[in-house]
Amino acid sequence: MQPQTNIRARGTASNDAGRFEKLATVQTDDGWDIEEDQPLLRTEVRDEVARSVITYNRSPDLPFDRSINPYRGCEHGCVYCFARPSHAYLGLSAGLDFETRLTARGNAAEVLRKELSARSYRVAPIALGTNTDPYQPVEKERGITRACLEVLRDFNHPIAIVTKGTLVERDLDILAPMAALGLVRVGISLTTLDAGLSRRMEPRAPSPKRRLEVIRRLTGAGVPVRVMTSPVVPGLTDHELETLLEAGHDAGADTASWIMLRLPREVSALWQDWLAEHEPARAEKVMARLREMHGGRDYDPRWGHRMRGEGEYAELIAKRFKVAVKRLGLKVKSDELRRDLFAKPPQPGDQMSLF
Repeated sequence: MQPQTNIRARGTASNDAGRFEKLATVQTDDGWDIEEDQPLLRTEVRDEVARSVITYNRSPDLPFDRSINPYRGCEHGCVYCFARPSHAYLGLSAGLDFETRLTARGNAAEVLRKELSARSYRVAPIALGTNTDPYQPVEKERGITRACLEVLRDFNHPIAIVTKGTLVERDLDILAPMAALGLVRVGISLTTLDAGLSRRMEPRAPSPKRRLEVIRRLTGAGVPVRVMTSPVVPGLTDHELETLLEAGHDAGADTASWIMLRLPREVSALWQDWLAEHEPARAEKVMARLREMHGGRDYDPRWGHRMRGEGEYAELIAKRFKVAVKRLGLKVKSDELRRDLFAKPPQPGDQMSLF
């Protein structure tokens, strides 16, 4: 980042070095009293040649064991994003670098086709967008997510998508037919209905009103949607839980879930800086609630605890959620996606069948 850079519509102003870096760069005044232009900090996209695209996990907290992420980093800039620390593995900051220095996996669809064609591959639902949003703004130009969807469609492969982005509407021509076969579901993250708060926490993500419209369009086309009230921020958005679920239900969602705010590694400092700037009167209460749920720490990464915490407050949120979904008739567990339709499509050079 250049000195005196104009930072606009970003989730954080911090760009501290990644935790694996030995050196740090610090901006400082050069002492010259000369007025200088402030260049706007723009997003950079670099290409990566992927050797594999399906990532496998064994986490008991997750309802899937494999996922695809077409992009590293996310321009939506959600200050609370639990994925920010992953940028450190690229030698980059979890702060502004995560929002502005993206990596696109341009050959993802080609590699995915090879992985699904392997004789050893065993079909199970693939989660798309578990770390960073597959429909963030860069997808409009790169189209990597759509290319991956085309491959999954060709194989009749089950897929679960998680996004805040409106570009998912562009791919209804693929998603609607897959949904008719029981091969796809989409989760739309809804954090708050307060447009101003959303703009400050999630500066480049679509507004809450627009996300509800996405739910309407998807469900109207026959695509099942889960409204994800995530993250629940204690002392800031927790009072909206029932309202968010009701809004999602009214828009057409048939399933719901919730996750408590998570502050792994560098995210905690970024979040606390954001609170000090944007919600100073509530900062102490928010952090006190979080620490109460994590044994006095900002975050407890243990399986079975990291998603929702523990203690009286966590139990209260869980009870409120349970009562609300029952009242609204929302499901908590999605219908199983079909696996029996999976088949390798004909490839150039394949031996043709005689029958």
